[in-house]
Amino acid sequence: MRGAIDISRRLLLTPLFVTVATAASAQPYSSQRSGDVVELRDARTQTTVSIVPSVGNIAFEMNVKGQNVLYWPYGSVEEFKTRPGMSGIPFLGPWIDRLDEQAFFANGRRRAFDMQLGNVRGDMPSHGFVTTTDRWSVVETKADNGAAWVTSRLEFYRQPMWMKQWPFAHTIEITHRLHDGVLEVETAIVNMSAEPMPIAIGFHPYFQLTDSPRDAWTLSVGARTHWLLTSNKVPTGETEPIERFFPTPHAAALVDYSLDDVFTDLLRDSQGRATVAVSGKSQSLEIGLGPNYRAVTIWSPKDRPFICIEPTAGIINVLNLAARGLYKELQSVAPGGTWRERFWIRASGF
Repeated sequence: MRGAIDISRRLLLTPLFVTVATAASAQPYSSQRSGDVVELRDARTQTTVSIVPSVGNIAFEMNVKGQNVLYWPYGSVEEFKTRPGMSGIPFLGPWIDRLDEQAFFANGRRRAFDMQLGNVRGDMPSHGFVTTTDRWSVVETKADNGAAWVTSRLEFYRQPMWMKQWPFAHTIEITHRLHDGVLEVETAIVNMSAEPMPIAIGFHPYFQLTDSPRDAWTLSVGARTHWLLTSNKVPTGETEPIERFFPTPHAAALVDYSLDDVFTDLLRDSQGRATVAVSGKSQSLEIGLGPNYRAVTIWSPKDRPFICIEPTAGIINVLNLAARGLYKELQSVAPGGTWRERFWIRASGF
């Protein structure tokens, strides 16, 4: 009798177990937070994206079938927190890359930095000063049948030392969204100040392919114009057709170049999206830029195992070049307005 009861019990439990397992397997996306890390998963494409909001809201992993396409030379998140550096997908703000002096122009005024504060450094201040901040807060972490995502918020206006250097009150929200193996990064900036705020932000993603060394990679750049640079790697204001720099811009052998270069007049599809891609033996990464990303900087020194393909709202030194009439596409957001844009990372061949 006891054996019959046990068999009956197993028969009753089995359908329930199958139902639960089927329901779990039917959910293709998941999003979870564990300590400092938020993890987004796409089970169907075997893609995982990991973000650490407490260190600049940096995405440090985009793992595709066991291969991380982001360059991140750390053994652990704890090591990264101890000595954070440029890697993964850093956000650059309030300006990108280099300025040619310890000041910037906005709304017709020259605004000098207070170098004694210590958050702006060097004769040519670079990369803004929020790259590895711990002031990001997670607003939402969710997943449904269509995607997994996390939204984080930076309330810039709450930091007096930041406002002293960049006197425009604003907030920034970044949403990392994983769908069908594609990582979408959306940025929304709300201007809370009483005057227009120039938009000079960007991202500095570090990419790698694992099927071949850097010098075996091929680059495709969907742009028409290459900017000439000074010896300090700041645009002079002069440009040339991209073909003078890359004779074959859709198939440039990276072995022939050590890059720190700026490209504009991006080639757009019907949705306004431009594309830059890097390919190895079989793997490739395609980076799509929405229309408010007006330029792309590509940095890939010959002796380093990565390539940075940087979606930027404007070119290097955009604030000061625009004030001199050497750059015509500086964007700004009106008081109370919102600037918004996205870029995408698609991996294939893994």
